Amino acid sequence: MMTIMFTKSTQTGVKRATQSRKEATHERIVEVAARAIRRSGYAGTGVADIMKEAGLTHGGFYAHFASRETLLAEAADRAGAEAVGLSANIAAAAAPGQSLQELMRAYLSQQHLEDVENGCPVAALGSEMHRQAPEVRHAATRRIKEMIDVVARQLLDWGTPGAHEQAMFMVSSMVGAMVMARAVDDSRLSEALREAALKHFSGVGK
Repeated sequence: MMTIMFTKSTQTGVKRATQSRKEATHERIVEVAARAIRRSGYAGTGVADIMKEAGLTHGGFYAHFASRETLLAEAADRAGAEAVGLSANIAAAAAPGQSLQELMRAYLSQQHLEDVENGCPVAALGSEMHRQAPEVRHAATRRIKEMIDVVARQLLDWGTPGAHEQAMFMVSSMVGAMVMARAVDDSRLSEALREAALKHFSGVGK
């Protein structure tokens, strides 16, 4: 009969493998939830549906999250981080002097209009945010501030109070234009709303 001796290093390896699997599962749940909140709203996103979409049982939820609000906060943070990261990448890849225009064109594009579950969470969820738990609002607020900073960095006078104020106005305008463009059932009006925002800010930036 063979006896297997588990050394301290073996036990550590098993523990790390278990943690890695748990972390990967946790990430999968958050990724699914980040899409779900943008697609269905906070109120329309249930734990059972998220776990099912992630390929997991409902009973395993509390091994990863203390509450539904904890999950929603992580999902809001993930969705916001994705939007900020994408915007920063678009600006960085743009030709000199075109970063702000490229960022705005991407944000106000037909693709973003249609791809709600992978788009900006503020445009998808803004009207619901004030009803959410403090930890959810805190996560959303942090990412909104980052988005404003990304836009401010594209302005000629970046680093001044005026640039920050201009960036706040521009982000608010982009979000508002996208919300209205999605709200109407007239495709021509939807396009006109987005084009009007782009035209208004066509001369702003580096």
